[in-house]
Amino acid sequence: MFQLEEKIWFWALSSVPVIILFFLLLQFWRYRTQKKFADTKLLKRLSPNRSVFKSVLKIIVLIIAFVCLVIALVNPKVGSKLETVKREGVDIVFALDVSKSMLAEDIAPNRLEKSKQLVTQIINNLASDRVGIIAYAAKAFPQLPITTDYASAKMFLQSMNTDMMSSQGTAIDEAIKLAKTYFDNQEQTNRVLIIISDGEDHSEQAAEVAEEASEEGIRIFTIGVGDIKGGPIPEKRNGIILNYKKDNQGETVITKLNEETLKNIATEANGVYINGNSTKDVVANIREILNTMDKTEFEAKQFADFKDQFQWFLGFGIFLLLLDVFLLERKTAWLKKMNLFNENA
Repeated sequence: MFQLEEKIWFWALSSVPVIILFFLLLQFWRYRTQKKFADTKLLKRLSPNRSVFKSVLKIIVLIIAFVCLVIALVNPKVGSKLETVKREGVDIVFALDVSKSMLAEDIAPNRLEKSKQLVTQIINNLASDRVGIIAYAAKAFPQLPITTDYASAKMFLQSMNTDMMSSQGTAIDEAIKLAKTYFDNQEQTNRVLIIISDGEDHSEQAAEVAEEASEEGIRIFTIGVGDIKGGPIPEKRNGIILNYKKDNQGETVITKLNEETLKNIATEANGVYINGNSTKDVVANIREILNTMDKTEFEAKQFADFKDQFQWFLGFGIFLLLLDVFLLERKTAWLKKMNLFNENA
């Protein structure tokens, strides 16, 4: 396991393209200036040992040295010991709707991407809670089991898309049933399921299943994404809209945010419905809810004794800088004899 202490220094890498551009402009200016001074054949006679390859090699060495120094400033750390620690928190399962209706762009950039943003920000504001992720459309699929590894949770979250489910539709009840298997302790009083959806439900059994989940101690909170006025579902290829989804009669399908369904589910499971248009409001509401809940103690494994690794990159960077100083731009005698780069042509 590794950590990056000062990630802000990664911005310095944005200067690498500038260095390359400056080098190319310098070579172009040098070429034009020398061409004004003399023709190509005369220049080769005046400076027979000048090597274009060595010039390119020097800039490559310089760039690698710069990258190493930047990584040294970031200071990567490696955890050398795995230890068990005790924490107190709430078990939270996120059920994310990945049906095709989530591609509607009535909320920017679209419903699915907005849902990912909401879950990411909620996770960023958690302390010692455990999280799990479920993807669902016509069926539910376990995306990530209960864990304290927030980085993995966000990584799995970003990989979710509407093509991960072969069968389309929206069955919220399937997500609730699967979520019940995530909580292994039947005596827990801090079990939370957060459903993020546009509220379209083709099963019509979600409220009933939500009530059953409530009886098992699971509180369900629903977050609605989309607009009640609705919007079409774009069909894209390489990011370009080719058409909009149509029904059997050839009419463009308009999908709308169904807040009523989501409110009924939340009510049946002792939860709350939250409109997902404002990320800030959603995060604040969820944080307030979690703060009022009982915390359960659990054990979790985490890496400790993180050791600095910057010295390796610093040393290699300094070595390359010294190498660049002694690396001359003229041809090396033994390389010239070998003619590896066809420099004698």
